[in-house]
Amino acid sequence: MDSKKWDKPKRFLTLAAKWHGKILHSYEVSGVENLPKEPSIIVYYHGAFPMDHYFFVHKIYRLTGKFICSVVDRIFFTIPGINLILALHYTYYPTREKSINLLKEGHQLIVAPGGLREQNYGNNHYKLIWRKRKGFAHIAINAKVPIVPMFTQNIREGYITYGNTRPMRWLHERMRWFTFPLYGMFPVKLITHIGKPIPYDPDVTAEKLAEKTQKAIEALQKKHQKIPGSILHALRQRFEIYNKEKQ
Repeated sequence: MDSKKWDKPKRFLTLAAKWHGKILHSYEVSGVENLPKEPSIIVYYHGAFPMDHYFFVHKIYRLTGKFICSVVDRIFFTIPGINLILALHYTYYPTREKSINLLKEGHQLIVAPGGLREQNYGNNHYKLIWRKRKGFAHIAINAKVPIVPMFTQNIREGYITYGNTRPMRWLHERMRWFTFPLYGMFPVKLITHIGKPIPYDPDVTAEKLAEKTQKAIEALQKKHQKIPGSILHALRQRFEIYNKEKQ
């Protein structure tokens, strides 16, 4: 989708994302200076409905003119009629080899190791649900790139899953495409916080790198997120921040 004929559709999508985020969530990105110009892997917490990911990749496109390559679950590629949208947003379900090649070609990747489990099972306590996933760490080591931790404040208050019961978990574990019902679109304040990069270190194992990444995201949560989260608090934050900016 690098052809110039797609420039106008990309600009339209980006403008729509900008105003969608601004009006609904007064969306902001904090710590853009921590995002390396060279290839890197951005690792983030997966909310119930990851609108923050959508807002973020468009924000970076507006700033740099390049889309970050998004790594998502393969189920998205089985949904009829959205392949063009996925392609316009540089969305992939790549192998490790393909991911490494994308990084070596100069692209940046963004991935949520928790995936659908974190989406379905997570709540306003913001616990990371990664199990033993560390593929992103293997890729970072093999491609010799840094990992950038990322967390969006109040994402669980904007969009909420329900039905986290034994039968629903049973269905999800046997039908990987199954997602829990959700509700929300509450106009809470969303701020995506980008942490300092974890540099490439040839002496660090994938297990240790995954652990360091998890701790870095938890540190962002501890610094910026009220836990347990509260919809009313997240709504109030939007207006508190607005009033501070006016002063």
